[in-house]
Amino acid sequence: MQSRTVELWVGLFVALGLAALAFLSVRASNLAEYRDGDAYTVVARFDNIGSLRVRAPVTVAGVRVGRVSAIEFDDEQFKAVVKMAITARHDNLPLDTVASVRTAGLIGEQFIGLDPGGAPDVLADGDEIEITQSALVIEQLIGQFLYGQAAKGSE
Repeated sequence: MQSRTVELWVGLFVALGLAALAFLSVRASNLAEYRDGDAYTVVARFDNIGSLRVRAPVTVAGVRVGRVSAIEFDDEQFKAVVKMAITARHDNLPLDTVASVRTAGLIGEQFIGLDPGGAPDVLADGDEIEITQSALVIEQLIGQFLYGQAAKGSE
């Protein structure tokens, strides 16, 4: 009888552990959908998005206001097209808002940061953000620095 009770407690403990691992993996991988009411879609084109992923956060002043809903490639302009789902309660972003690909920390995940402008007109569903800033690629910066140092050394 006592071994059966121990088996039940061990089984319960293992089940709770698996549930906790599943919860943490969903939270860490951004698989949980952004559920904050209705959303509208805006589009931005970037020369380079680095390692930006679908479901990455879209923030204004560090506050999440949406998520990246899709990433495509424009074969005519050779740019990355990023579609963002912005929650409906944040429907007052100015038309001249700037979108930039940013990195959380030194080597953290990438996200879209929006910097509102001052235009009186606001972004609506399907609008395109015209002013964008691409991701900084560390390898390119290091290469430019090394090339500059080599050029100085050869003078």
